[in-house]
Amino acid sequence: MEELIIRFTTQMRESLEIIQNYKFIAPKKTQFKNIVLTGLGGSGIGGSIVQNYVFDKCPLPFIVNKDYFLPAFVNKDSLVIVSSNSGDTEETIAAFQKAIKAKATIVCITSGGKIADIAKKKNIDCILLPAGMPPRSCIGYSMLQVINILEHFSCIKNAIAHEVKPAVALLDAEEKNIRKKAKTIAAKLFGKTPVIYSASEYEGMAIRFRQQLNENSKILCWHHVIPEMNHNELVGWKDKDPHKVVLILRNENDYERVQMRMEINKKVIKQYTPNLIEIYSKGATYWERIFYFIHLTDYISTELAKLRQLDPTEVKVIDFLKGSLAKA
Repeated sequence: MEELIIRFTTQMRESLEIIQNYKFIAPKKTQFKNIVLTGLGGSGIGGSIVQNYVFDKCPLPFIVNKDYFLPAFVNKDSLVIVSSNSGDTEETIAAFQKAIKAKATIVCITSGGKIADIAKKKNIDCILLPAGMPPRSCIGYSMLQVINILEHFSCIKNAIAHEVKPAVALLDAEEKNIRKKAKTIAAKLFGKTPVIYSASEYEGMAIRFRQQLNENSKILCWHHVIPEMNHNELVGWKDKDPHKVVLILRNENDYERVQMRMEINKKVIKQYTPNLIEIYSKGATYWERIFYFIHLTDYISTELAKLRQLDPTEVKVIDFLKGSLAKA
């Protein structure tokens, strides 16, 4: 897993090459009324992060679906992005088949499997990614393809040229500092339960961090967003607990009222745990900041796995669940 993380910027460059070489079947000027990305786990989290990005940029509703089913509104006027790294995720295959039945315009992102086979048979757009890696380690491949699909259909503009490409250079320049910071933060998380907070705009990133701690570090944790948590979860901070550690994902350009709330939240939370870490992003754009967060938090999760003397790649319990379902 650590080797895959080290290769993150290489992965991003390879993904940009895939973008450059892929020729869409669906016409560029196709008109849609809504966009749905369907995918789970490491194959779907990129969609959640993109969803945050397009919130105030894409004029069409964009939702992320993590189920066997699709919303009732999906029809011939919908764009459905099917994301499954393996191509064999049963929930995603089921949703894919429903999208075909609904006559939606479909673009698949996968490394092969049943989804690639169905797409080929039905002459559906299918962007093929390198195979053989855990989905959670392939976000540089899958998420860039989602961004490209939205650009192809003119749902957003210039994200790749103006934000994604500069992010690669930023990560290359910050690599040593990122690894050093990750070790320091991981040491503070050892033996504790992390609680992750962020601005609403970065909820996808907070979820990604939580999932990496779940899968790589093999620990339970939770996340919430500001301002919503100020209307519920903040009241739950009532018992002193030195075994909890709060991590706040912050950006210099977070909305000023949200930053004020974060400062007030810190005063409240410090009454109940002394462990509070603020992690500031680097970068001038959304995607520079997001990829910085991804790279840093991925390293944090593997460094914590080392401290726990666990293999960050192993996910035997998920393999057991899939095997059990296959027998049913």
